Amino acid sequence: MNKEKLEIKINNTLEWAYEKALDPGVPLLDSAEDLAQKHIKEGGTLESRVNSFIRWQNAKTAANGFVGGVSGLLLLPVVIPANTACILFIQIRMIAAIAIMAEHDVKDEKVKTLIFACLCGNAIKDLFIDFGIQVGVKFTQQMIKKTPLAVFKEVNKAVGFRLVTKFGEKGGIGLVRAVPIAGGIVGGVTDAMVTNVIGKVAKEVFI
Repeated sequence: MNKEKLEIKINNTLEWAYEKALDPGVPLLDSAEDLAQKHIKEGGTLESRVNSFIRWQNAKTAANGFVGGVSGLLLLPVVIPANTACILFIQIRMIAAIAIMAEHDVKDEKVKTLIFACLCGNAIKDLFIDFGIQVGVKFTQQMIKKTPLAVFKEVNKAVGFRLVTKFGEKGGIGLVRAVPIAGGIVGGVTDAMVTNVIGKVAKEVFI
């Protein structure tokens, strides 16, 4: 598969998951906004509420039945395995909810790129360094204000390529378990561990 087709496939998958994560009309599934509002009402600091939310998402991700239920409710993109698409949806929705809890506008293209970047886990700092962006105090606010949209678009492309490690015989995307998201047969414990890492990165980025 050539570079152009690969780019289209990855971007379409991320956009699909993001659209579904924000969609309030998916039957039996809370949107990122719904999840954020539920946890905003909890007591304690914002950080403690986000920590509680991440733990809850980890438990959900570890439940294979929940992932299977998601696959049955969503119109999944045919270019990737169903389990991979479901985990991607769950993790993007979690990151978006954290961003909403921190009062970021998830309809902003720059915020969306940051949400995608969180899927890279602990490699997110290296990703931004590649674009000459230094991660530090009040990183998110400064990046959104000072970084041109064109740079965000390039970061967006780079995120997709970091997620992919190989292609199956039928052209499906093979994704790394250890860093961004799960591929192939869902392993609940592994997926929960990866989701926990991504949740902590999202907390650092948005709070």
